Amino acid sequence: MTAPVQAVIFDLDGTLVDSDRALVEAFVRCGIPAEAVTFGHVITDECARLGIALHDYIAAYDARDVQPFAGVDDALRKVERWAVASHKDRDMGRAELNAFGWSPEVAYFAQDFDGAKRLDVVLDVLGLGGDDVVFVGDTAHDRFAARDAGVRFVAAGWNARCDIRDGDLVAWRPEDVLEYLGR
Repeated sequence: MTAPVQAVIFDLDGTLVDSDRALVEAFVRCGIPAEAVTFGHVITDECARLGIALHDYIAAYDARDVQPFAGVDDALRKVERWAVASHKDRDMGRAELNAFGWSPEVAYFAQDFDGAKRLDVVLDVLGLGGDDVVFVGDTAHDRFAARDAGVRFVAAGWNARCDIRDGDLVAWRPEDVLEYLGR
């Protein structure tokens, strides 16, 4: 176990919530065959790849198709300081946080980053340094965001599609994240 940290930053899709169904169904409502949809990308890139406008995708997205991963809600209740850094559209992400009654200290979404996901801006608002937090995510771009900010990356191993690489710290269950907080 590594040294305890003061806060946890979480990705949203694929980490806190299982949004696969919602992501696919929005594309299907836009006329894209379900089998053409791939995962682990920034949504603007996937919309461009599939040839649809982002605003059409957002209009077709139904947050009722999103559910928290088992154990996430209980784990979040035990984390005193936590934040969200996601490439999800801000309105969509905030609606999901509200629907689940979650109140992170900071919640940054696609519109809050200048391009790639950046944890340094979240750290600034939290008033913490890279050694003070861990970032829990499920994709390669989550891993890169952590590396670029000098933050320890923890793979969300409870998601069967999580991109786990050699050398990653892995939380196999949401409550495993509490170990980094000394609990």
